[in-house]
Amino acid sequence: MTPTGRGFAGLTVLLLLVGLSACSSSDSEPNQPAEPTVELAFSPGSVAFGEDRIGTVDLQNLGEGAVGPVELVALAVTDGSGNAVPGASLSTSPGEVPTLNAGAARTVTLTLTVPESVANGDYQVGLEARVASQAAATLGASFSVARLDGPVIETLEISGGASEARQGEVLDFDVVATDDQGQPVLDPDVTWRVDPPFAGLVTADGEWVAYSVGTARIIAESGEASDTTAVQVSGRNAPSGSFDAVWNEKIELRYTSDHWEHGDAAYTGTWGCRDVPGGRCGDALFVWDIAVREAPVLVDSVKVDARVVNDVKVSADGSLGIITHESSTDGQNGITLLDLADPLQPTVITRFTAPDLTPGVHNVWIDGDYAFLVVDGSTASAGMRVLDISDPANPQIVASFYGGGSFLHDVYVRDGLAFLSHWTTGLIILDVGNGIAGGSPTNPVEVSRIVSPGYRVHNAWYWPESGYVFLGDEIAVPGKVLVIDVNDLTNPREVASYVLPGAAPHNFWVDEPAGIAYFAWYENGLQAVDVSGQLLGELEKQARQVAGIQYDAGGACIAPSGTCTWAPQVHDGLVYVSDMNSGLWVLRPTF
Repeated sequence: MTPTGRGFAGLTVLLLLVGLSACSSSDSEPNQPAEPTVELAFSPGSVAFGEDRIGTVDLQNLGEGAVGPVELVALAVTDGSGNAVPGASLSTSPGEVPTLNAGAARTVTLTLTVPESVANGDYQVGLEARVASQAAATLGASFSVARLDGPVIETLEISGGASEARQGEVLDFDVVATDDQGQPVLDPDVTWRVDPPFAGLVTADGEWVAYSVGTARIIAESGEASDTTAVQVSGRNAPSGSFDAVWNEKIELRYTSDHWEHGDAAYTGTWGCRDVPGGRCGDALFVWDIAVREAPVLVDSVKVDARVVNDVKVSADGSLGIITHESSTDGQNGITLLDLADPLQPTVITRFTAPDLTPGVHNVWIDGDYAFLVVDGSTASAGMRVLDISDPANPQIVASFYGGGSFLHDVYVRDGLAFLSHWTTGLIILDVGNGIAGGSPTNPVEVSRIVSPGYRVHNAWYWPESGYVFLGDEIAVPGKVLVIDVNDLTNPREVASYVLPGAAPHNFWVDEPAGIAYFAWYENGLQAVDVSGQLLGELEKQARQVAGIQYDAGGACIAPSGTCTWAPQVHDGLVYVSDMNSGLWVLRPTF
């Protein structure tokens, strides 16, 4: 999350409009002039894409007053049964119209991205023009995929796969084909489909994931030739249960930000300035004794010159902590390095500032003798800085990286790879010691990047054993987590998603041995999802939901009360959760 408000831009606008609407109702102020009616329209009202996958439409303001900003939001690409198609997306230029005057029109260029994994067939996608987060106009679009350029197929026989599967299980089907001369055809052009259509998603390569319980018919077609095989789908039988909220001691004078648990200590940061009687700004790190795991005790705090202590991290051996500074009163933003020889009474080693860090340090990751810092801003002066902390009293900036296009929000480092959550620029993977591209901490080298149009990459979790990266977008509602396959690090592919209405996700923690992802989902609370096995398609349709909890009387972010979940961490079988409004929670999974 960002103190400038980009993390809650849509929410803030909506709340202001709701408040204004309430204040200007006809009952309370009968003489108040009515607001101009928003009346937008796309012309034409629908688009059929050709093979070039590019088109244009006009967005028209048919109302009596100027409107703006108008956000252009592409909806999911879906197949004939409404299943979302991983990797396929619609993008627009521009992505937003700042102001559209009455009677005016703005031409919008549409670009469709369709990966090779999309099977032959007919598809739909929508585009909404939104004002104050509400849809004011909708464009429908369609396209077809037809890759049938090979020889004429006389016979097809499905091979591989299985006759039984669980929900969410992926089966890999293939075909044996012959031409009209009876000769084998290698790599034939085949159209795959599923009957009934809601039974699952099938890719152009014959990978099929089961959605619903019952009998699914997998059909392969090429011209007049076809074959069908049946799969009996049973329930996933994923873990299921609930969370018990076993402890919380409300922090009411400050908003709570990120946290970290190590050994018998927990550390929570603070965010922004809280507008309550006696409210304080985010200038503190709180220290908790968690020797009794289910009953933390506040034992110490560290005060710094900041208005946002957004992030806190602890080194793997527990000897060093780092907290980030934003909006310092003296303008000297940076980090504070802490000696954790006594974990419950941290001492300041040094406050490190530098001209490069003046905009503010938003997030940090510690990996060995290096700290990877995310600097606020959207120019080359921002981005990532790598700090040599081998001598914590004398840190040195040794490298930098900026991916261009938009600001960098977060960094996650593992196995010599840095995963940069670079907002609309996408996910960028750097070699910082892995060896795949000859990089090192002092010489980061880009390995690859992936962009999902319209998706703002806020955070990432890399799970090496599975070969997946989980991405979050903290703005869009309904919230969506993307799953990126990085088994080939040089060619990341979007393969799956998890969607939950009502709010957006924030930070993640994956219990990798258990195959359970814990997603902080702002007003929706904490969500536990089964992410075991191969992941493909829409995970929410695969009976993978394990548990969820709104632990604080409903959801309301940046408010006096109500669930506003920031981040989870699994520690000794419990889930520690930071909440913006109410501080640290301890939850016990009962699954």
